[in-house]
Amino acid sequence: MPDLVQRQRRATVERNTAETQVRASVDLDGTGVANVSTGLGFYDHMLNAFARHGRFDLDVQATGDLHIDAHHTMEDVALSLGQAFDEALGGREGIVRMADAVVPLDEALVQCVIDISGRPFAATSMEFGGERIGEVPTEMVSHVLRSFATTAKITLHVRQLAGANDHHIAEATMKALGRAMDAATAFDPRIAGQVPSTKETLTT
Repeated sequence: MPDLVQRQRRATVERNTAETQVRASVDLDGTGVANVSTGLGFYDHMLNAFARHGRFDLDVQATGDLHIDAHHTMEDVALSLGQAFDEALGGREGIVRMADAVVPLDEALVQCVIDISGRPFAATSMEFGGERIGEVPTEMVSHVLRSFATTAKITLHVRQLAGANDHHIAEATMKALGRAMDAATAFDPRIAGQVPSTKETLTT
């Protein structure tokens, strides 16, 4: 087995501001174990689904100004988690790099396409019927995806192909993100030690 595969792809990020205190740890080669506490039940549920279906081990502990609203906490957790993925990936040698996943949840169907490109970009297309799912504003689902893509330095496209239930749409989205990230971060033994780019870098 190449030395690259044996490198521990783990990272921990701490983000402390006047609005939030976040500690996020990730192990890219885990088994889907998540220990998540953000103070927002549905957000915890989303992150647990992301970890379980991406086979990532996550530990996310966050406190924030929830007396104002959910925005700062959700955004800063997503930024911290994206940064942890970026750091855990290191130089990107030997990874598949691009992947996609289509995930159903009853009537909902969501597609997620990933390129671990080093170029932050996110395009999302989802239609929610209500303003909230639990304590989480539905508009924050797209904002979380954009924030994660920014600090993870990935290109991300998410499309809702079908769906009527807001909970199902959001959960299918996070499951699809997890599965696509799992496939994109996996090792391709044919290019062990090589960066999958004609530029020979995915970090600059």
